[in-house]
Parts: sequence; structure tokens; C-alpha cells
Amino acid sequence: MITLRQLRYLAALARHGHFGRAAEACAVTQPALSMQIRDLERTLGVTVVERRPGEVLLTDVGREIARRGEEVLTASRDLVDFARHRSGLLQGRLTLGVIPSLAPYLLPRILPVLQTRFPDLQLELRETQTRQLVDDIKNGALDAAMLALPLLEADIDEIALFEDLFLLAVPAADPRAATTRVAVEEIDQGKLILLEDGHCLRDQALAFCATATRGRAAGGGAGTVFGASSLNTVIQMVAGGYGVTLIPQIAADVERRDDRVKFLRLKTPEPGRSIGLVFRRTSPRKADLHWVRW
Repeated sequence: MITLRQLRYLAALARHGHFGRAAEACAVTQPALSMQIRDLERTLGVTVVERRPGEVLLTDVGREIARRGEEVLTASRDLVDFARHRSGLLQGRLTLGVIPSLAPYLLPRILPVLQTRFPDLQLELRETQTRQLVDDIKNGALDAAMLALPLLEADIDEIALFEDLFLLAVPAADPRAATTRVAVEEIDQGKLILLEDGHCLRDQALAFCATATRGRAAGGGAGTVFGASSLNTVIQMVAGGYGVTLIPQIAADVERRDDRVKFLRLKTPEPGRSIGLVFRRTSPRKADLHWVRW
């Protein structure tokens, strides 16, 4: 009979592609992990890993077993959560992911509320990009994530929380007054500073410019990418006079403290993003997660 331990070790091996790193991630010795993988192969009667010097590759059948094993591990975690959290709202361990363009601006607002109202909640946070958060929700590494909607992923539920409008951040020396409303056609897209590839905010900014200008914006060198992974870094580039950027309202409320930058509203219809909470449709913590409708 295969065990959850063997499936956990196989999942780690699939992620890391190396016995040593997988063993470290599972907090066991490499021989112990290797022995469990061999026991799994003997029980199933198939070879799940191809062992090479310095690396490990999963066989075709091994990849499918690892994929199905992740589903079993997720269901197992959900079962434990279901039993543990029947007694009360927002108790015990809750793993929450947040996108980088949201975490430093929203978390300072909500963490004190959670700590005060739910002292028995053990919140664990992870800040990373949308694609990784979605993968972590699917494999059970995260209970939920706060990110931009719509996600439109099978087996993942969404709860809309609030709308976050975009503003145009410009250097303080820009001649336009703070009360000026800017049309997207007025933005010099050759000076539009964007986050590095992979950030949903970058894609949203490009999509808005392309739509508003009927496809004239997204190509031809539009946008300057500095490899920045945070909005604060982008704002520093704007403050230094290197260009302009679209910034969410929730971030602008914090970044206004830098008097080298000013923020201009965009003309109607104002662009923005919908922020929401996403989680597995089968999650036993739905009652906890629906609490955030405040």
C-alpha cells in the first residue's frame, strides 16, 4: 500500500529534480527519501524516476503518478482542515498568497484587524506572482490568494473584494496640475515604465493602453522594462525623471509620501483592476474565506 509520505517525497522530487534538494525540503536524509521512492516503485510495479548523475527525471508514468499524488495530498490536507476548523471561524493555520503589487499596501491594513478579531489564527503569508500562486492553490500549498480578477481557472472559486483604479504617476516637474485628468492618448508610451515580465499589473497596463488606443500601443517598443519586481522601485524611477507609470490607487495612497512624484487621474472610463480572493472550490475553509467580504 502506498503512503502519503511516499507521495509527499515524490512531489518534492518532481519539484526539485534532485534527491538532495528534495530531501532537504522534506527535512529527511537523502537515503531515507530514496528508499521511500524505491518502495513506491516496488509497490506500484513501475519505474517513476530515471536516475542520472547529478539529476533526476521523472518517467512519463512517474509524472502522471506525481500529478495524481498531488491531488491525493491536497484532498488529505483539506480533510485535516475540515476536521480542525469545524469549531470556529478563522482558527489555526491559514496560508495566504498575495501578489507583489498588493501585499505591501493592503496587508498593513488588514493584518491588525485579523490579529485583533481572530487571535487564534496562525496566518502564513507568501508574496509572489499570480501564476505561482495559482499553482500553489491547486496543489494545496496555499489555502487562498489575493490577486487581480478574473482568474477563470477551473476548480477555483473567486470572491470580488474591491475595485482598484489606476492613476498616472509622473515626475513632480511635470507641468500638468494634480487636478488634471489625462487621456491615455496623452501618455508617451515610449516612457511608460513597467514591471518585469510575469507581473499581472504589467499585462493590465499594456492591455489598457492597447484597448484605449485601438491597438496602437502594445507593440513597437512601447513601455520601458527595468526588471523591477516592486512598484516602489518603479516609483523611484519615475521620481528620477526616467518616465511615467500606471499605478493602482491602493499603492498611490502609500507612495504619495514621495514629493518627487505626483499622481494624475485618468479620463473616464477610468481603468482599474478588480481585486479578489481565490481558493480551491473543494476547500473546507470556505466559511473562513467568505468572511473577507467586509
